[in-house]
Amino acid sequence: MPCRLVVSSHELVSSQKRAGIKQTGYMYIQMNPLGRSLLKWKGLLMLGIWIAVAVAGAYIILAGLLFIFQSHYVYYPERILVADPGSIGLNFENVSFETSDGVELSGWFIPSVAARGVVLFLHGNAGNISHRLESVQMFHRLGLDVFIFDYRGYGQSKGKPTEQGTYKDAEAAWRYLIETRQMNPDQVVVFGRSLGGAIASWLAQTHPPGALILESTFTSLPDIAATLYPYLPVRWLSRFEYDTAEYLGGVDCPVLIVHSSDDEIMPFGHGRQLFEVAKEPKRFLEISGTHNEGFITSGRHYEEGLSAFILEHVVPEK
Repeated sequence: MPCRLVVSSHELVSSQKRAGIKQTGYMYIQMNPLGRSLLKWKGLLMLGIWIAVAVAGAYIILAGLLFIFQSHYVYYPERILVADPGSIGLNFENVSFETSDGVELSGWFIPSVAARGVVLFLHGNAGNISHRLESVQMFHRLGLDVFIFDYRGYGQSKGKPTEQGTYKDAEAAWRYLIETRQMNPDQVVVFGRSLGGAIASWLAQTHPPGALILESTFTSLPDIAATLYPYLPVRWLSRFEYDTAEYLGGVDCPVLIVHSSDDEIMPFGHGRQLFEVAKEPKRFLEISGTHNEGFITSGRHYEEGLSAFILEHVVPEK
């Protein structure tokens, strides 16, 4: 009689799993190795897509934050004055003056005995005038009056810093020297350090001084931002220009470019590029030391370099 093979349902399912058969409803479909491999790669592909979307989202958010809050990366004002020229033995006057758009600014005028000229000092993007006393003292030793002031939003100056605002501030400081104190423009040395160099270049192209000194300055803000943030499209995102190189091309007075080969913030190449843009007569003074302390580190070499340039191009009035 015919023989009948009886297999339990448990044994049937177990054998199907060993054979790579997939149950779908009441049917069993055998999964060959190729099918299992495709499923594996599909899962990895989806994971990769999710990772790419997450990274792109984070990148967009970072770029958006940079665009919205970029003024916080440009300006670092401090309101409290930690010292004044009197604390280093210098006589000075507190000065208050107003910009063309009605912002009240504050500064110091430090006179020198038998001064050969006056320095209009445009400081960098951080702190305030009380953090520049070493430079004030040095220019005083060189026989120059010093007029240093705070941009709007810095120190005791009113308002909030903006690019166009800083240009208006520099122009108001120039008018104070020329109109209020009756200074001869040929006896004015416009000095700009770091961000102040861009502002000084802008001022010098429209209000020619006796000489212009740019120290530790960048070619433009988008240029330096691209160096500091190479992974972001900062040239598209930037709402600031501070195009020192463009402004400097329109300056006709003697120019001194000062830059440290050790500058860790403003690459030395920016200083060399600015020197190439400047018209004759011009000089380049290479110093050593960090961005914020190069003028201190270089000491006598720095001071003698500035003195030689000023003596050559700023002639005292008879």
